[in-house]
Amino acid sequence: MKRGLDLRPIILVTGTLVTTLGVAMILPAIVDLAAGNPDWRVFLASSMLTSLVGFSLFMAARGTPKGLSTRQALLMTVVSWLALVAFGALPFMWSGIVDGYTDAFFESMSGLTTTGATVIVDLDAAPPGILFWRGLLQWLGGLGIIVMAIAVLPMLQIGGLQLFKAEAFDTAGKILPKAAQISSSITLVFIAFTVICCALFAAAGMPIGDAVIHSMTTVATGGFSTKDLSIGHYQSAAIDWITIVFMILGSIPFVLYVQTLQGRLRPILTDSQVHVFLGTVLTATIIAWLMAHYGQFHVGLEGLRFAAFNVVSILTGTGYATTDYAIWGPHATSFFFVIMFIGGCAGSTSCGIKIFRFQVVFEAVRQHINQVMYPHGIFRPKFNGRPIEMAVIASVMSFLFLYIISFGVIAAALLMTGLDTTTALSGAGSAISNVGPGLGKVIGPAGNYAPLNDTAKWILSAGMLLGRLELFTILVLFLPRFWRN
Repeated sequence: MKRGLDLRPIILVTGTLVTTLGVAMILPAIVDLAAGNPDWRVFLASSMLTSLVGFSLFMAARGTPKGLSTRQALLMTVVSWLALVAFGALPFMWSGIVDGYTDAFFESMSGLTTTGATVIVDLDAAPPGILFWRGLLQWLGGLGIIVMAIAVLPMLQIGGLQLFKAEAFDTAGKILPKAAQISSSITLVFIAFTVICCALFAAAGMPIGDAVIHSMTTVATGGFSTKDLSIGHYQSAAIDWITIVFMILGSIPFVLYVQTLQGRLRPILTDSQVHVFLGTVLTATIIAWLMAHYGQFHVGLEGLRFAAFNVVSILTGTGYATTDYAIWGPHATSFFFVIMFIGGCAGSTSCGIKIFRFQVVFEAVRQHINQVMYPHGIFRPKFNGRPIEMAVIASVMSFLFLYIISFGVIAAALLMTGLDTTTALSGAGSAISNVGPGLGKVIGPAGNYAPLNDTAKWILSAGMLLGRLELFTILVLFLPRFWRN
């Protein structure tokens, strides 16, 4: 007799993560208390409820087997993310900074998935605790994304990520202890980057409170800012370039940093994914610079700065803004719409389709062309000098197909809610690519998601989660086969 799906390990992990989130809510409570803002009570109440629920779940499932099957890992990933978003929304709702739970859930989802889309109006006057909570959500979400991309998704063979499967994760039963070991090293690197970024922001003239929050959201490539004008508020070339550097650092595989600290410099210097990513950034920056310069919007070195900032921000999915690039012309609008889908490297905090998938597709196409030209030749597509298995190519192709289909479905659903074509298309692209700003007057780099109706916000929230969890992780749950014994 076959046994059903054991939910106890899923409850155990979810309870642990929810409890951690509840404890983290103490930090913005301290920030508000120090600033004399009464919202500290909101965070304290949220912390108590969240911690209580999380600890109850943990206690109910403690003592369960530590191994996770593939089905359990898939369900655990989705359930834990939804639980964290649901509880992370409580401070937004109870503080009154947003209108109702829909907006609170949207803001929380945008934070934890490091999307950066916001429904909060007048950030400049928002309570310090809320601003800190938004930054902390993105910081925690960014760290969680890295660990998930290294430890969980490769094991599940999601969208070609099995290319990055470490030898330590050969069996499903090893996933939790090994993930704990590798996540500790990555966490140290993540903290170090955040501290360095914060110090540089402060040295460049950014107020210390803003520096702390912006360093968290920059390293996490999240894009939540403390200002309505985003980084553009500071009108500082130094701050812009610091942001550019750390957005790029956040988009490179964090495992490479860990290897570098271990004295192994070769991996980060020879990684083809990093080379292609940096080459893409350079090429896109030059194209954007030409648009800004010859369109007389930003000329010379100033044009280079604005072009580099906005290209890196959109390409990495961070979503900061320093200028409204939509006014550069329709060609610029189309350009930024295209690059929002690209994303950074696998194993980083960035989002989108990701560079390695384009490399796999290119190698597969090149191999096919060579085979047509030389029918009797033997050609093997390679990634980082290693042969790519056909299963990986099939997985990547399936991912790209589903990505396009999912984008189309989300865009169509948004159109049916009454949004205009530009808002619907760019909103769908921004959500599934976890970028943040869309295009147009409503949700563009100078806009906000607050004017959208509730239905559109729920659709976009679903799109953010779908894109962040690499499509298959969620879509497989809708298959009847998944739930059969």
